[in-house]
Amino acid sequence: MKPLDPYGAVMLVSFGGPEGPDDVLPFMENVTQGRGIPRERLVEVSAHYDRFGGVSPINGHNRELLAAMREAFARNEVDVPIVWGNRNWHPFIAQALAELEPSSPRRILAFVTSAFSSASGCRQYREDITRALAAAQGDAPSVDKVRVFYNHPGFIEPMVTNTLAALAASSDDAEVVFTAHSIPQSMADTSDYVAQLLDACSLIMAGLGPSHADRRWDLVYQSRSGAPGQPWLEPDISDHLRSRRAAGVEAVVVVPVGFVSDHMEVVWDLDTQARATADEIGLSMVRSATVGADPRFVDMIVGLALERAASERGERPERVALGTRGANHDVCPLDCCPLPSRPAAAVGRLAPPAGQA
Repeated sequence: MKPLDPYGAVMLVSFGGPEGPDDVLPFMENVTQGRGIPRERLVEVSAHYDRFGGVSPINGHNRELLAAMREAFARNEVDVPIVWGNRNWHPFIAQALAELEPSSPRRILAFVTSAFSSASGCRQYREDITRALAAAQGDAPSVDKVRVFYNHPGFIEPMVTNTLAALAASSDDAEVVFTAHSIPQSMADTSDYVAQLLDACSLIMAGLGPSHADRRWDLVYQSRSGAPGQPWLEPDISDHLRSRRAAGVEAVVVVPVGFVSDHMEVVWDLDTQARATADEIGLSMVRSATVGADPRFVDMIVGLALERAASERGERPERVALGTRGANHDVCPLDCCPLPSRPAAAVGRLAPPAGQA
């Protein structure tokens, strides 16, 4: 028996991003489809990409992660195709499925680059995979998603290392400011997003060691994109920086716990906008690195894949997780993380559309 049975392939699934100026507006239209956002607002936001030549860093990071995954799976004697598909730009999930057609795997295991549970961070990925399967020609395979990994040591330990490095580059009394993507309050109310974020922050702080036990830390949010009257998770990072500076704080270390790579929400919202706020108010700010393709993170992906495969074979593998919350579920309940604007769909497991094997 092969170590990844019953799965015949692995798919890296991510958000996607433009790779040139001509891609930016079509990418933004994909991201905001059905939300009624005026075109002039899309043009305004698209201008953020101009500083980076119309290229988001996310696809480059995913290529690096894909190469590292292929090497790590091979090193662990797991010989299956590993492909990459995005929700919002090339290569799309449907393109990744088409790439697998010559090997015709009946079951595929998906690793999504989102560590936390929410409608936008988990459910929408599942639904996009379901739509890609429905549009596939012929006899579509089934796709299962690896559990979220916010409290796995392969995620937490690199974050600890990166936070310590940032603290070493700052002053002794620097406060730690964890950041994550804001989501609508109604979406947060129907998921474990905030609780998981707080757990990850606590685990990272504990990992820093006893000498940092009394260091203040806060969880704040960034990258809000909703209508002004709609409640979203707060405080915004720039508001928080101003508040702490007014309280006499002179230095902060910003830790983007909600992101696994330095994509646009990191290089623009933190390295550009938050940095400008810190400079304006005379606050020293050091930003911690994300996990990227850290070998511990890549080994975690292999471990999670082997764990899920063993579970599907009826075995009882060790489900690695730090803290008291334990490992998250493999198969989401039908009502898990519903989108606020529409009823929950049955996406607990991504099976072929009705009528297909």
